Amino acid sequence: MFAILKLLLLSISSQLNADQGFDVRRHLCTVTRYDVAKDIANASAVAANNIPNGCTPIHVNLVGWKYSWRGKLKGGELIRKGEEELYNLGIRIRERFSELFDEEYHPDVYPIKATQVPRASASAVAFGMGLLSEKGGLGPAQHRAFAVTSEIPASDIILRFHDCCGNYKDFKKTQEPAVDKLKEPVLDEITSALVSRYGLKFTRQDTATLWSLCKQEASVLDITDQACGLFSPSEVALLEWADDLELFILKGYGNSINYRMGVPLLEDVVHSMEQAIKANEEKHPPGSYEKARLRFAHAETVVPFTCLLGLFLEGSEFQKIQREEPLELPPKPPQSRNWRGSTVAPFAGNNMLVLHSCPANSASKYFVQVLHNEQPIPMTGCNGSDFCPFEEFKEKIVAPHLKHDYDSVCTAKLEEPEQKPASSKLSQLFRCLLSLQNDDTRSTKDGLYK
Repeated sequence: MFAILKLLLLSISSQLNADQGFDVRRHLCTVTRYDVAKDIANASAVAANNIPNGCTPIHVNLVGWKYSWRGKLKGGELIRKGEEELYNLGIRIRERFSELFDEEYHPDVYPIKATQVPRASASAVAFGMGLLSEKGGLGPAQHRAFAVTSEIPASDIILRFHDCCGNYKDFKKTQEPAVDKLKEPVLDEITSALVSRYGLKFTRQDTATLWSLCKQEASVLDITDQACGLFSPSEVALLEWADDLELFILKGYGNSINYRMGVPLLEDVVHSMEQAIKANEEKHPPGSYEKARLRFAHAETVVPFTCLLGLFLEGSEFQKIQREEPLELPPKPPQSRNWRGSTVAPFAGNNMLVLHSCPANSASKYFVQVLHNEQPIPMTGCNGSDFCPFEEFKEKIVAPHLKHDYDSVCTAKLEEPEQKPASSKLSQLFRCLLSLQNDDTRSTKDGLYK
């Protein structure tokens, strides 16, 4: 069977070439490469930069992730292309916000944080090398040393909150079979088409395996005419939609626990901006306060954070998530949809929250701009603007989430009236240790991949 498939892959006339305008690399959900995702974003961006005159950035929060490829002897490492993407991202951010990165490096001014997972810390290092290139005296490239700090996994509720949240693990475990069932009609429809087209006895599992191979080939190796060539553009669109459903249900807006568990990260971001405002108001001397907080984690970090900000929603949908009402699933092709994994969380996908000082503005002196994959993105909670007054951002987007703390969201027994939820580091560490102990098969997959 495998020999026949190999010959088939080498000899078939590519289905995708039938439509010269179709690029399968743009339809790979969270396996989409960042440079391809940026092309998508550039094509759909309404405005490049809408910052009023007189406004200057005073602080940047970055939350990003990087996918690893498991195709080598030891999987899970950051591949060369990933290193390049993160290195170049660091250079672009330094050039874009030159007034923020004009000081001598100090870890208190530019803290770089990563989870204790090798590919996340490698992402932070690659980014830092780009950000600080030509800023030191090490070697011909004038690199300089910098620090990357991490919390131990058992207490990292800011960047690896999904690992410690027992209720989320239970939810995901119960929902995964239902998600598989939801995807079966798509796989069956395409399997039937493949059998008819090629005269081979494809099974549902064969189709799923070939689609997985297609995603790896197209994204990592730029090969689009082998496994991907088996599928027509309309079939690719259906398979992409099925992957988007999985992302939506298990990590996105499909259930409020998916993003409510990320509240500690949201609080950390807001606190860093409040501290930057305080430093600006009190005119602290340069080098004595933080100018950027740079974080590197996982898709299970970036996707919930994206949902907490209310991105990729229509107006009525934002009101629903504020009331914790379920949203409709993303519509099936050929209908259009906002929720696409290739845009929401491609390789190296990121959210940046840029705090601006606008002293000439009489209504508000401070504004927040959200950049998703480096592009300004409308915030539904701020009347569709990507440039939101800081107080309005806190009131309309942040505050509704803060009625939930991490313990109440993630602890099995949510309410005991005579007790207050424990919030100390020790209690969080204890609960997370128990959660990790009960999860010996903890997923090492960042995205939708097992």
